[in-house]
Amino acid sequence: MLDLLVSNARLHDGSLVDIAVAGSRISEVAPRIEAAAGKTIDAAGQLVCAPFVDPHFHMDSTLTAGLPRYNTSGTLLEGIALWDELKPSLTAEAVKARALELCRWSIARGTLAVRSHVDVSDPRLLAVEVLLEVREEMRPWLDLQLVAFPQNGYLRHPGAPQNLARALDLGVDVIGGIPHFERSEPQGRESVRLLCELAAERGLAVDMHCDESDDPWSRHVEELALQTQRLGLQGRVTGSHLTSMHSMDNYYVTKLIALMHEAQLHVVANPLINITLQGRHDTYPKRRGMTRVKELMAAGINVAMGQDCIMDPWYSLGSHDMLDVAHMGLHVGHLTGRDEMLAAFDAVTKNAAAVMQLSEYGIETGKPADFVVLQCADPIEALRLRPARLYVVRRGRIIAETAPVLSRVILGSAQHEVTFKSVEP
Repeated sequence: MLDLLVSNARLHDGSLVDIAVAGSRISEVAPRIEAAAGKTIDAAGQLVCAPFVDPHFHMDSTLTAGLPRYNTSGTLLEGIALWDELKPSLTAEAVKARALELCRWSIARGTLAVRSHVDVSDPRLLAVEVLLEVREEMRPWLDLQLVAFPQNGYLRHPGAPQNLARALDLGVDVIGGIPHFERSEPQGRESVRLLCELAAERGLAVDMHCDESDDPWSRHVEELALQTQRLGLQGRVTGSHLTSMHSMDNYYVTKLIALMHEAQLHVVANPLINITLQGRHDTYPKRRGMTRVKELMAAGINVAMGQDCIMDPWYSLGSHDMLDVAHMGLHVGHLTGRDEMLAAFDAVTKNAAAVMQLSEYGIETGKPADFVVLQCADPIEALRLRPARLYVVRRGRIIAETAPVLSRVILGSAQHEVTFKSVEP
């Protein structure tokens, strides 16, 4: 007997299938499965997709908005200054409580894999130790990767190289960096080289905050591509943010994108946060603040989208709904063709899973039974409605449920159910 059977599931490609689960894995995906099951879910033709994936987040600072005060300028630099003010007063108990609460939000939204950058500028490594605990405690329900992130600069901040090495020794998964925050452009390039060499030495991946600036001359991603190829790190390196690309000369960008493709870089755009933080020094016209997602995708580069921040010194909103992220990204990036909208959905699912190197991701026979049942018919409708996650399944077990959302309009004696979907004339 099966442990779980999901019938009438609409997959990403539009096909209608049943999904059989035995133990923690998918035992069969077929148009019609006749078998008894301990639990049956009738998806009723609604979309069933692999879990949402957030490839760029900051769990150590989440849910701290207003501590010690709010970011009034809305800039990246004020956010960093606020975080520096807050760090000395952080306690392990508070950081852990906020992180665990955020994980529960994530699960409710069907986000079951998160890559979180954790600041290693604090010599206590308090947040590192806490999030390592959270990673292990949440492992049955959520995949959490940690990036050793020198928020105050790898070369600019005293002790950062030693702190970062200690974090890796404790078990942090990925090497991070922030070259545009170093004291000079040459020092930024040197930090990229040193961090990539460390990754090659330790056999780790790299995910670098890179060129999160409106400055068209912030071009550290070029060095990142160079070091990736020099050290044989192809496929293991991610450039996150890359917002300076929206201000660069078009001719130079054509060269740069080709170099990035050659190096097999992954790219993570963070549309909600970057359109908020960037362009703050512009009058009009104001720059959009997001990297060139459409052009990068067209060049064959793996592009994902991340949430980045939720209720912290940089961003006071958010609920870890990756459909919000993709919805904003497709608007800002002019990704409104049908294939482009599907690509935006991929940016918070399979593309993001590729960034995190989740080799067993997807709804296929033999893979872990991880998936989400949504109250919608297809990925484009999911982006439009950002619907309820009716069921969230992890390793064959239902770990979150949301009741179907139903709106009624009462017009005199008549009642009408509103589904926000088109009707036949």
